[in-house]
Amino acid sequence: MAGCCAVLAAFLFEYDTPRIVLIRSRKVGLMNRAVQLLILAYVIGWVFVWEKGYQETDSVVSSVTTKAKGVTVTNTSTLGFRVWDVADYVIPAQEENSLFIMTNMIITVNQTQGFCPELPDKTTVCKSDANCVAGSSGTHSNGIATGRCVLFNGTVKTCEVAAWCPVEDDSHVPKPAFLKAAENFTLLVKNNIWYPKFNFSKRNILPNITTTYLKSCTYDAVTDPFCPIFRLGKIVESAGHSFQDMAIEGGIMGIQINWDCNLDRTSSLCLPSYSFRRLDTRDVDHNVSPGYNFRFAKYYSHLTGAEHRTLIKAYGIRFDIIVFGKAGKFDIIPTMINVGSGLALLGVATVLCDVIVFYCMKKRYYYREKKYKYVEDYEQGLGGEMDQ
Repeated sequence: MAGCCAVLAAFLFEYDTPRIVLIRSRKVGLMNRAVQLLILAYVIGWVFVWEKGYQETDSVVSSVTTKAKGVTVTNTSTLGFRVWDVADYVIPAQEENSLFIMTNMIITVNQTQGFCPELPDKTTVCKSDANCVAGSSGTHSNGIATGRCVLFNGTVKTCEVAAWCPVEDDSHVPKPAFLKAAENFTLLVKNNIWYPKFNFSKRNILPNITTTYLKSCTYDAVTDPFCPIFRLGKIVESAGHSFQDMAIEGGIMGIQINWDCNLDRTSSLCLPSYSFRRLDTRDVDHNVSPGYNFRFAKYYSHLTGAEHRTLIKAYGIRFDIIVFGKAGKFDIIPTMINVGSGLALLGVATVLCDVIVFYCMKKRYYYREKKYKYVEDYEQGLGGEMDQ
């Protein structure tokens, strides 16, 4: 109890104030200056020069529109001679910040509602009606089973389904890609950006770009780094992939536009920077369900009035346009905050040197004696003398 009272009294009735002690030591002096120089280098070099700690920053607000161009021709037994333009291979016509280009497909023509044999696999091959369950449908079924076992071809029987007939057979993906010429199609990307905090806006079609130049240029990182028209094959190759391989099964490419702007400089130096990467990473060791595909149908009516459709399983490349960046401009508030933080950090040098001097050096006890001095209450001393 007495010990607790003594600690409480020391806490309540003692006051300590810093005492300056000048230690003449080359080792300690050099260490102190070295730590101070490191802190100054960090504050000036990293905080102010590299990170621009004197600036207020804002994140980019962006809008993107795209337009593809290119024409090719195919000649197949299923479709015959056919010309393909933008309206045929861009699906859908408009998306938000992305564009899908169909490069390959499996087409099933003249489908009608009816009854037909299911594709043969381990769950659909049958020998009699007893092997088929009426009304059943698996995850990968093309229709609803009727319960009958019918001929698929001359040697194989499968369960009959009520479906769009004939059912689609997607077991063999066309190689090379159906629209392999898409490699030479072009994509125009129009990007408008705005920094609301600074009321600054700009677009990637720069003021010095003329209509004549825009009709003839194609993006190149060296010769035409600000041309907003990209050749599809160049985009994929820039990400380290083969366009023809990617066109077979499809995939997702990212077109990254980076706007890092220093608004303390002229606005003409605020320029877009383009980079490309594949977003659906292909892992050779785990190649289950690769690529990108989906189905859509085109419906029409026969002269007899029966509804028909052409089913297309489309493989292709989706281009996602990703815009990011920040802008900075001088502001006194972040400047003063970082200056104050830097001055506070200089105190670290003193703390580090005190730790070494008072706990690590040979003369630590001598230095402690010089650093700390205990003084009794002057008023209590005078009171004692008067009582005598």
